[in-house]
Amino acid sequence: MSDNTKEILEWIYCILIALVLAMLFRYFIGTPTIVKQVSMKPTLIENERLWLNRWGRTTKTLPQRGKIITFEEPAKTNYTQDEINEANPIAKYNEKTGFAWFINNFLEIGKRSYIKRVIALPGEHVEIKNGNVYINEEKLEEPYLQDGIVTDIIGNGFSDFIVPENSVFAMGDNRNHSTDCRAFGCIPLEKIESTVAIRIWPLNKFGKVQ
Repeated sequence: MSDNTKEILEWIYCILIALVLAMLFRYFIGTPTIVKQVSMKPTLIENERLWLNRWGRTTKTLPQRGKIITFEEPAKTNYTQDEINEANPIAKYNEKTGFAWFINNFLEIGKRSYIKRVIALPGEHVEIKNGNVYINEEKLEEPYLQDGIVTDIIGNGFSDFIVPENSVFAMGDNRNHSTDCRAFGCIPLEKIESTVAIRIWPLNKFGKVQ
């Protein structure tokens, strides 16, 4: 083997190692992202850049109430009245295995994610009524909402249920323009990808996102 061939192979090896390390860091630690939805206005605006913390997924830790999370888009995002089961209000997913799982989760090719705020935690009774959210019979105070925003049921969605174990109920701050857990049910822990750590762009808004 010539010196030139050996040098090329060494470079290829180094590049492959770097790509693997980058994928591992992105999956287990954190990654940047761009806001592409309007569902979190006014907290998050389209084209803002965020840094996502994925350590919670690595440690299998449920996010706290009020945290903004990203999660994998459910396989079904709306239901007929007959399909609603408030005794088991869990979002439906098509499970992927093997190489399909690797493509979806590590390379994130063709994968869609939602960004919403955690509203309720496991075991809590959620009611959506009179334009507000009630947790265990008490009205939830939501200072992050714009004045005049009301919380209504989405279509044939979920409005009176108990959040299942190891899952969260999440909604967008822009309630009238958000497809969220009201429509498709609570998000299981294994489908939560990250929490929003900081806003990195624009620079005049750099910092922690509340």
